[in-house]
Amino acid sequence: MSLAPETYDELREIAGRYPQARSGLLPMLHLVQSVEGRVTPEGIEACASVLGLTAAEVSGVATFYTMYKRHPVGTHHVGVCTNTLCAVMGGDEIFACLREKLEVGNDETTADGKITLEHIECNAACDYAPVVMVNWEFFDNQTPESASQLVDDLREGREVVASRGAKITSWREAERVLAGFEDGLVDEGSAAGPASVVGLELARERGWAAPGDTRGSVEVPQQMPEAVEEADTSRAESETIAEEASDD
Repeated sequence: MSLAPETYDELREIAGRYPQARSGLLPMLHLVQSVEGRVTPEGIEACASVLGLTAAEVSGVATFYTMYKRHPVGTHHVGVCTNTLCAVMGGDEIFACLREKLEVGNDETTADGKITLEHIECNAACDYAPVVMVNWEFFDNQTPESASQLVDDLREGREVVASRGAKITSWREAERVLAGFEDGLVDEGSAAGPASVVGLELARERGWAAPGDTRGSVEVPQQMPEAVEEADTSRAESETIAEEASDD
C-alpha cells in the first residue's frame, strides 16, 4: 500500500529544510516509521522518489543505523543499555529479567504488540547507570524491579513520565518528533539531573575555569599550569623522536 499524499507532503517539507535535499533522509526515515511502524519498501521508494535517489541508496542508509527497523515495532520500544558501565551496574540483569517477563528475545515484540525489547549500546547517560530508555526517553538508576514495574505500567496504559524528560507517548509519536515535528512536550521535565552537573558545581566551588575563559574572575588551579607544561614537554619529546625517525 502506497503512502498517503499527506505523508509525501511532509517528506517534501523535510527535504526542503536542507541546502542539499538528500541531507533530510534520516528524519524522512523517522517519518516513515511514525506512519508505517517500520521502514517499509513503500517508505524507501517514497524517500528515493522525493530525493532523486535510488531505492538501493536509501536502503543502504536504513540498514546501516539500528534505530531504523525493518520489522514492526510495538507500541513502546524499551531499550536496556548493556554497554560496559550499565552492564556491570545491573544492565545485564535487567535485560535478562525483562526477557523472561515479556517472553521475548532481543529486538522482538510481545504477543500483544505493546512492547519491543532491545539491548542497546551506550546511551550517553553513564552517570545514571543502569539506564533504560522508553521511546528514547531516559529512565535512570534502574533495577530489575523498577524496570519490571515500568513495562507493567506501559502495557496497562498508565501514565509514565521519564526521569529527565516528558511523559511517555508512543514509539510512533516519538519517531514523528525525530522527524522534526514538535509534539508540544519539549519543555516538560528537566534536561539534566544532579549527577550531570557535579563537575560544574565543583568548578564553581573551587573557582576553576577553562584556560582563556574571560567570562568570570575565577582563577585556574595552581596545578593546571604545571600539567600544561608537562603536556607541552611530552609533546615536544614525541615530535623530536618522530623527526629523528623520519631522518633515519
